[in-house]
Amino acid sequence: MSKNTKYLLVSLPASISRTNDHDEALTALRSAVTTDYGTVFPFSIPEFKIGTLDALVQQADELAKLETGCEGVVGKVGDSLKTILEGDESKVSKHKTVNDKPAEQYLKSFHWNKVKYRADKPLGEIISILQKEITSIDNQVKDKYNSYNQVKTNLTALQRRQTGNLATKSLISIVPPSLVIRDSDYLETHLIVVPLTLTKDFIRTYETISPFVVPRSAQQITTDDEFALYAVTTFKKHSQEFVHKCRESKWTPRDFKWKEGGKEEEGRELEKVKGEEEKVWGEALRLGRTAWGEGVMCWVHVLALRVFVETVLRYGLPLNFVCGLVKTTGKLTKKARASLDASYSYLGGNAFGRDKKGRVTKDDSATSADMQAAGHMGDGGEYSAYVCYEFEIQ
Repeated sequence: MSKNTKYLLVSLPASISRTNDHDEALTALRSAVTTDYGTVFPFSIPEFKIGTLDALVQQADELAKLETGCEGVVGKVGDSLKTILEGDESKVSKHKTVNDKPAEQYLKSFHWNKVKYRADKPLGEIISILQKEITSIDNQVKDKYNSYNQVKTNLTALQRRQTGNLATKSLISIVPPSLVIRDSDYLETHLIVVPLTLTKDFIRTYETISPFVVPRSAQQITTDDEFALYAVTTFKKHSQEFVHKCRESKWTPRDFKWKEGGKEEEGRELEKVKGEEEKVWGEALRLGRTAWGEGVMCWVHVLALRVFVETVLRYGLPLNFVCGLVKTTGKLTKKARASLDASYSYLGGNAFGRDKKGRVTKDDSATSADMQAAGHMGDGGEYSAYVCYEFEIQ
């Protein structure tokens, strides 16, 4: 889906056509938008059980908050997909589907899911089902991606131990066993990483930085582009003081315990974590793909409910309305809405008027407070004469 695509979900009374016919009303909506500003598709919304006016006003508020939550979850799942696919937008877009089809196709052919959200149930119950579903999607994705990030962190740490510099990498395959004193009650071998710029100072002073350092025991094992690795022998009684003085001198003591078969064990551990990372990566990708689609479906159903509830509050009973999905762009959204305002401002009564040139104007000072209190403010806190919700799916 293009990042520039925006949608308007518009509901109008069927009385905008002379015959109150739905098809004619949809044609009138298309004429109002015009192909210059967008394309209009029919959007089918079933009738639901309607409670009291107070309940509808409360449900309108709940649905507004729920829609914001749905949008947030879909955005977070999209970000998770982007992370796991290393920011490759072309790959991410391929996984952002609804029932294995582009989201736009789902919107154009939207039908209320009567199996998951039975229209004969009370509105409050349907809203509760949708709230639980989007929360479940959010929690599942969080848990799986937290697991993946943990495994990824473990793998990165292991790989760093194989490929890093002498200050961080594993020494098991570098240090010859013959250089490490084992099973001695008195002596201990220390492995010290020294910056190349400090090796002369190290050789000159290591014997005197603490008591009971074995003279001339320093042996250079290897070097890399930044550091040199030395083995030094001290008496155990003064090992801690020697290590402390090394750190003060900006030499890095490395913890090291020689172990038979340690190199092979490290290799097996790395392969094990690699396999685990690949497995969890696949699980996270599949869940992200599924969750994104399910999140979008949940979001669109919430939007449909918002339109229905607001339609009842705006146009009253008996219900006779037409709903259309307007596909437009970020640049054309204002023009599309201005065109709709020009055609249907009369639905707002005293809230709208016309200037000397015949252009539609809004009397915000006369209506904003009342409309906001009644829950009739459109997206962005701006009142419109008709039911209209703006959204984009990225």
